[in-house]
Amino acid sequence: MKSVNTKLQFMARLRLVFGSVGLLFSLVGCQPDTQEPKAVDKEASSDQEVKAVESTKAPNVQVLAERFVFGGQHRRVWVYLPPDYEVSGQRYSVLYLQDGQNLFDAATSFAGEWEVDETLNRLAARGAKVPIVVGIDHGGDSRTNELSPWTNQQYGPARGEAYLNFIIDDVKPYIDTHFRTLPDVANTAIGGSSMGGLLSHYGIVARPDVFSKALIFSPSFWYSSEVYVFTEANPLPAAHRLYYAVGEGEDRGMVNGVANMALLLRAQQHPEAHLKEVAVEGAQHNEAFWRSQLNEALIWLEMVEENNE
Repeated sequence: MKSVNTKLQFMARLRLVFGSVGLLFSLVGCQPDTQEPKAVDKEASSDQEVKAVESTKAPNVQVLAERFVFGGQHRRVWVYLPPDYEVSGQRYSVLYLQDGQNLFDAATSFAGEWEVDETLNRLAARGAKVPIVVGIDHGGDSRTNELSPWTNQQYGPARGEAYLNFIIDDVKPYIDTHFRTLPDVANTAIGGSSMGGLLSHYGIVARPDVFSKALIFSPSFWYSSEVYVFTEANPLPAAHRLYYAVGEGEDRGMVNGVANMALLLRAQQHPEAHLKEVAVEGAQHNEAFWRSQLNEALIWLEMVEENNE
């Protein structure tokens, strides 16, 4: 362990001297993978499809009547409330997730849902305190642009910063006003998969004053190498927790991207106890994989308080 720490400290010093994230990766024999995965952003067209699928949304999930607009489009906002919300009188942590269509209801999902509501209801039935979860619908054909803070010449201009501000300035204040939340940074998390994973990583790095926890599944770090430069320039507070999961059956751009980002964070001396990197053998880039990781990720991120009595 001492030799590993020494190597990381050495790499960190080199990074400071040369000021190049590219050098950091060349030292370990790999470069940030910026190649496009073969299956890009198929979720963008999911809400255009008509599906004869029965709704699977749990009774404690509601769609807000309030009209939220981003990019000239109405955005449906889903809210999962813990089963005991109406009777407990307690306040709750909040997790903000991207791609609301895919989180709670098979009838609106692209290729199966995450089963966020079923997962949390099972944990609550075991006595755990679970968070409020807010899901925000993506913008269909504009999804790729609005979930990246950096322009990709192939896909067009970035709108990710504006979208993050929409979450922070429009959605979060409404949620904190109308529901019993714990609105402080220690109790606020952000998460998503694929391009939503990229946006969620950016969210916690860009606004560590708002989000202290990030659930990042199969992030599209291939989309822009600027994600590494930005992360290197903005080290996270040591208390912030990040959970990365990727399937080894995914495109190598996804797999290498997570490995490279974890390497960078470790070179910055982010505490190992607050950084989780999971690579699952054979897992593919789909909702079934992300659903399988949800239970562990929420517990590890301390968004779920388990009853250990």
